[in-house]
Amino acid sequence: MPVVSAEKFVQAARDNGYAVGGFNTNNLEWTQAILRAAEAKKAPVLIQTSMGAAKYMGGYKVARNLIANLVESMNITVPVAIHLDHGHYEDALECIEVGYTSIMFDGSHLPVEENLEKAREVVKLAHAKGISVEAEVGTIGGEEDGIIGSGELAPIEDAKAMVETGIDFLAAGIGNIHGPYPANWEGLDLDHLKKLTEAVPGFPIVLHGGSGIPDEQIQAAIKLGVAKVNVNTECQIAFANATRKFAASYEANEAEYDKKKLFDPRKFLADGVKAIQASVEERIDVFGSENKA
Repeated sequence: MPVVSAEKFVQAARDNGYAVGGFNTNNLEWTQAILRAAEAKKAPVLIQTSMGAAKYMGGYKVARNLIANLVESMNITVPVAIHLDHGHYEDALECIEVGYTSIMFDGSHLPVEENLEKAREVVKLAHAKGISVEAEVGTIGGEEDGIIGSGELAPIEDAKAMVETGIDFLAAGIGNIHGPYPANWEGLDLDHLKKLTEAVPGFPIVLHGGSGIPDEQIQAAIKLGVAKVNVNTECQIAFANATRKFAASYEANEAEYDKKKLFDPRKFLADGVKAIQASVEERIDVFGSENKA
């Protein structure tokens, strides 16, 4: 099926008590792994590019076309949205123009009123083309492509104001961070999440920094209204670990592996790509989105 806007399937997740995964991609193999996992699990997904990943892949148009063409060539039957993750205003506009089907405008580093105003502008332009929009209030801890957040709880009034701009789903800080969680991390503030979802009843909330949060906390957050969970670091670590393991095995068996031509990058990276797929499938199970396509 063709790539789609994420609005309907994210709202369906919110309405029915599960979450869909937003999985970041970095290249062809990464995208294939996510798509294979989604198809195997019959789960809707968002395939996301950060600003940096899109640049690495050759630009937003190249990234968009790669994902869309793979969806077609792999005969993917589940809903797939092509989503910009943590985009600046100008990047959001570019992605709208080149055919992304879902956009995250991240103005959380801006003054509140400017964040709201730019969100309204993005919503107007995106919705005119049937593109779903995510925005953020309350910075997520850690760093994402140059956007650095110390991590804070999203102010309830700011969240309500952002929802009123017409966005389709809301990223809100509830103690979550990007990247690996430190040993002294205190966990998600589920009490604050409850207050937030009560203030915007039925509205889909997005949990960023989904890698490393204990499963029981993620599932508790889903019960309270989280409908989309972002995953990136977890897949990166799985890929790196599997690739390092294969590289070590290659070094120990170099003559044999050379004879088998395992230096071919398609073979050299195969274990890492399989590890990404396994990670995505496992996250889909935790989020409850299997067989929800």
